[in-house]
Amino acid sequence: MAPREVFSSTASNPLGRPRGLWSALHLDPILLFLLIVLISCGFFVLYSGADRNLDVVKAQGVRFAVAFVVMLVFAQLDPSVFRRWAPWLYVLGLAGLVAVLFVGVGAKGAQRWLALPGLPRFQPSELMKLVVPIMAAWYLSRHFLPPKLSRIGVGLAIVLLPMLLIVRQPDLGTSLLVGMAGLFVVFFAGMSWKLIGAFLAMVSVAAPVMWFFGMREYQKQRVLTLLDPQSDPLGAGWNIIQSKTAIGSGGLDGKGWLQGTQSHLEFLPESHTDFIVAVLAEEFGFVGILILLSVYFLIILRCLFIAVTAQDSFSRLVAGALTMTFFIYVFVNVGMVSGLLPVVGVPLPLVSYGGTSTVTLMAAFGILMSIHTHRRMITA
Repeated sequence: MAPREVFSSTASNPLGRPRGLWSALHLDPILLFLLIVLISCGFFVLYSGADRNLDVVKAQGVRFAVAFVVMLVFAQLDPSVFRRWAPWLYVLGLAGLVAVLFVGVGAKGAQRWLALPGLPRFQPSELMKLVVPIMAAWYLSRHFLPPKLSRIGVGLAIVLLPMLLIVRQPDLGTSLLVGMAGLFVVFFAGMSWKLIGAFLAMVSVAAPVMWFFGMREYQKQRVLTLLDPQSDPLGAGWNIIQSKTAIGSGGLDGKGWLQGTQSHLEFLPESHTDFIVAVLAEEFGFVGILILLSVYFLIILRCLFIAVTAQDSFSRLVAGALTMTFFIYVFVNVGMVSGLLPVVGVPLPLVSYGGTSTVTLMAAFGILMSIHTHRRMITA
């Protein structure tokens, strides 16, 4: 007689004992602890970066309170819920991006926000960081993996459409993050290295075309500033020069908390948002940066473990993509602040001051916890 398969949630104890608190809440204690450590460190740096402005810290605290509630809610949902709602969320997200182009709220030369009656102002593009990989995973996981070339093309189209709408806002940084989130799904689904090489070759050929016909003047200036920030030290190169000065002046162990001169004397711009890691480097030095990156590394390592142990294709693709997107967040911000990458306005995750991005990131961690805690155990 064939073995009988019994599926039971790992949140339930197979020996019949009562479920623990973490299982009941569908939270991963290791990941939650690491997130709390990172966020707590972020508050100390934010207080200094905001020039001891308690109002900024309190506002960030409120945002994290909301973000934790969102994370808890997402963790309760079975991954099948995200799979079932993926197409509808994708269509809704595209509608939001189109609405931004016509009735969006502008700020600093960009039109990226929606202000709907009864709701706080938000960026639909931030939500697409979650929706695009979920939608791509939904489509690809419905077929045999690795996917055929035609299905890879459809997957890339799913990613490309919101990217183009976000670029129109314009918001190159968010567009790239959304694109990377979706591309990771296609890659993890089994995209061959030959296709990856062909794709990179196409990007290389298209780069000159994008430079002359696709990029705006300020975007070109960012690339030129990266190559030679001293060409305009009081203009476009100011941010990078001051950031590198702050990082270098921190030395091994830094100048001490609240003792940074670049930020407190207002040489360093956006010290509590995009360039907050420069504040950390100046005040806590190389040791502080090493500790911060170690916490990020442990978070990514735990998330990769969740992705590897996921029990279906959809969950693995989503978990892997969300994890690598978080890595790209960290990589781009640190590279941008240290002068290795162009300035594209990507905040340091869970440390920089921000609203919608904070909620989006915590929602992503809620999805990861859902994938991990809703696993099913197979017994014969």
